[in-house]
Amino acid sequence: MPYLRTAVFLLTMVISMILVLVCAFLIPCPPRDLHNTWNRNLGQEAGGLLFPLELSDVNGDGLPDILLSFTGLMNASVLGVSRPSVTVMALSGMNGSTLWSSHIPEEIRSVQCKGLTLAAPAEPVCLVTGTSKFLSLLHASSGKTIWTLNPAHLPSGTLAAPAVLLPDLDGDKVGDLVVLAIGETQPDLCFILVSGMTGKPLGGPVKYSINGEGKLIGPQAHTTSRGAIYILFGFGNVQAVALRDIFAQARNRDSFPPILQQEESEWEKRRSVNLSELIDIYSGGVEFLQIVTASDTNCSDLLITTKHSLTLLRGEDLKPRWNLEQQDIHTQPAPGYFSADQTLDFMVQAQSRDNLKKMLVVDGKSGLSIWSYDLPCHLQESDVLSVMTLERKSVFLFWADEMQPELQNLEPGLRIKRPGLHHLYLLHPAFPTLLLDLTNVTDTVIASAIGINDLQKDAFYITMTTSSTSENQLGLLVVSKLGLRWAMLTQSRMVPLIETTPKISRGEVRRFLSRLKFVDFPHKF
Repeated sequence: MPYLRTAVFLLTMVISMILVLVCAFLIPCPPRDLHNTWNRNLGQEAGGLLFPLELSDVNGDGLPDILLSFTGLMNASVLGVSRPSVTVMALSGMNGSTLWSSHIPEEIRSVQCKGLTLAAPAEPVCLVTGTSKFLSLLHASSGKTIWTLNPAHLPSGTLAAPAVLLPDLDGDKVGDLVVLAIGETQPDLCFILVSGMTGKPLGGPVKYSINGEGKLIGPQAHTTSRGAIYILFGFGNVQAVALRDIFAQARNRDSFPPILQQEESEWEKRRSVNLSELIDIYSGGVEFLQIVTASDTNCSDLLITTKHSLTLLRGEDLKPRWNLEQQDIHTQPAPGYFSADQTLDFMVQAQSRDNLKKMLVVDGKSGLSIWSYDLPCHLQESDVLSVMTLERKSVFLFWADEMQPELQNLEPGLRIKRPGLHHLYLLHPAFPTLLLDLTNVTDTVIASAIGINDLQKDAFYITMTTSSTSENQLGLLVVSKLGLRWAMLTQSRMVPLIETTPKISRGEVRRFLSRLKFVDFPHKF
């Protein structure tokens, strides 16, 4: 009997080993870069508006997914011709597969998923704002509609900007919204409060007539240190209106919910100057408005960008902290930590000369330039992005043409040109004298975003590009993913900006990069 038990045990072990070996050979391991890089062809686009990519985990796998909208060509079955069709789509951040898609009756201005508390019980949702009268809340996991704003509530206006998220105003324990609708003439605009629970208006429209020329700024919600909430907006300028004033006129009553009990005296002082409900914040050619966390107070500051300057206003009293004169700023500054003072700095890109752009980092405490370099660039405007590391430093990513250090001192006409080849560069504060060339594309970059893999403390870069197949045909839309750590360690190229002594070695940089851990940005900006 002991011999029989021994034989059975040995036979079982042999069979188990055979099964393990068979499985090992029959089930191949996936390539190492399967989830670090992928490309997804979305087909032919038909023009239209493209909003910034939204990254949010909609399928619960712990990895941010990609939400986007585009106008494509759909075959009309009756006539046999193609017609434009607007699609909102969620792609898996893991492999680029389609999680869900939905057709929308008009072009989309924005999709917002992060930080929404517009459903009860709390569940992942996405808010879709159209360019005309479409506002709808969707289940993030399926794309199915929860509610849609009745277009009848916008009889003579269209939605001018993405909806602004607000705290609970009607006591249903669900956050609410305010939308800005604009009429046929620019000064004719109104705010409409919308229930986050039902999508129905919380009272009537509140009309304002404003002065200003230029780009629509905002609207954005700003909370002061006292807890007062103001809505910032304007045309080429920045004005503010107290949310409590909008609420009082919309509901036609003077009683306020607890969240709207506070006023900010320093802000209200400015109201007495123009004797109106609107508070003048900043005037003159405003291109971008950003609300950034201040290091020395619990109130956020206001970063105002014009084509010729950068100004940081204190959120408490709206007095300037600093002003930087810089010509031809053409994109929104990217906040991040470059210096060691734990104050947000800003990377700015501006046109320097023909086919050259200046990249500079502005110190958030003093407003002085602490890093700058001129790069060749034929690419149309593309945003700078930043991502924070566990050491509370930020890396900055931006597009430019191929860098040829040995030819940088030559005249532009003598340099080797590779038209259409755009490179993605990375700058880390620890190595300010060099850039990392991560990848390159020949297509036109039209949108980009950065996602964080919290489990692996890694980051990935999402790019949407379009390419033309011929002069008379529309481009093909392609969405691509690039794992940052994988790209830095396996395919990046060092581009020295100046000669250093001792010379920085590839091994030194590689060892440093291998220890980098990326985390989500903890501050609102």
